[in-house]
Amino acid sequence: MNKVQDRFNKNVYEIAVSLIRQFDEKVSGIPNMLKLTLGEPDFNTPEHIKEAGQQAIKDNFSHYTGMSGLIDVRKAASCFLSEKYTVNYQPETEVLVTVGATEALSASLLAILEAGDKVLLPAPTYPGYEPLILLAGAEPVYIDTRESGFVLTPEQIDQAMAEHGDKVKAIIITSPSNPTGVAYNEAEVAALSATLKKYPIFVISDEIYSELNYETKHVSFGKYLREQTILINGLSKSHAMTGWRIGFIFAPAELVEQIIKVHQYLVTAASTISQKAAVRALVQGISDAEVMREEYRERRDFVYQTMTNLGFDVARPSGAFYIFAKIPANQEQDSMKFCIDLAEKNQLALIPGIAFGPEGEGYIRLSYAASMENLVEAMKRLTDYLNN
Repeated sequence: MNKVQDRFNKNVYEIAVSLIRQFDEKVSGIPNMLKLTLGEPDFNTPEHIKEAGQQAIKDNFSHYTGMSGLIDVRKAASCFLSEKYTVNYQPETEVLVTVGATEALSASLLAILEAGDKVLLPAPTYPGYEPLILLAGAEPVYIDTRESGFVLTPEQIDQAMAEHGDKVKAIIITSPSNPTGVAYNEAEVAALSATLKKYPIFVISDEIYSELNYETKHVSFGKYLREQTILINGLSKSHAMTGWRIGFIFAPAELVEQIIKVHQYLVTAASTISQKAAVRALVQGISDAEVMREEYRERRDFVYQTMTNLGFDVARPSGAFYIFAKIPANQEQDSMKFCIDLAEKNQLALIPGIAFGPEGEGYIRLSYAASMENLVEAMKRLTDYLNN
């Protein structure tokens, strides 16, 4: 008789728990560890949003909603995007409420991908994309963006399409980016969109960090490339609501009509209580991210300046809450060895760049979603480590 594991979907063996989580667990047992590892806002959900959730419980909003989510949430999300980024989606037919941005990505990729398809990924990249692509039987194709300052260029898209041709089904673009913090400006989005219009592929635009853009106003690919774009967003980062699990898919009606089938069988619908809180976040809390953004900006500037002075070459950190930095040449260049040694000797945990693919080797990622007090201590420990 075959072993139980031999009867699993073979694609499951192609994926693993992300190196981010593996590394975080590995160093968590070290005493006095200061961790700047996970992409989790250190702010609490604003009080008025929590009150809306509590009221929903009292009012017995504990039953299923429709598959698409409550219409008042979809209307609020549509208005939020229109007011913030001047992109417009019809709440009745072009908006889905999902269980976080992760489920939005899962439903979208499972809806569009078939065995043998390819998906373009500008690299280094968030490690949550590749496993979803592999589970669908498709193949990730990495576009190395190191030489262009971690900014995807039209020329790189043209080259990838020339190499992989009609097997490319989609591209995933993240702005602002995890792990680099790079955010695309208006000219860059317009240029990329003009190039992508030449090809019959889906553009999955992960814009979960859209409200954490420090240099310019966020520009959505939905503005320039609406017909091809599946726009992903949510409330986890903008409103410090990671545990509420509210995400969104915005796309033309004919795309939503197909994606909703996968969404239904994955989750049925998002939490009704969380959806009620989401309305409060999107309407009364439309500017809630501003206070957090200013604090993140201050933290970014401090960490960026300190690490630059220490000899790190830092990517353009214009959004999200990450610093992605090249390890100084006189230090260990194996990012995993560097980070383990730093954790063991100076009790500071940063994520090794290899967690974001081979293109991330020689780099480290730091999350500055932490108090300024902790960041000051972290920079002291990093300085001590490099000096000794």
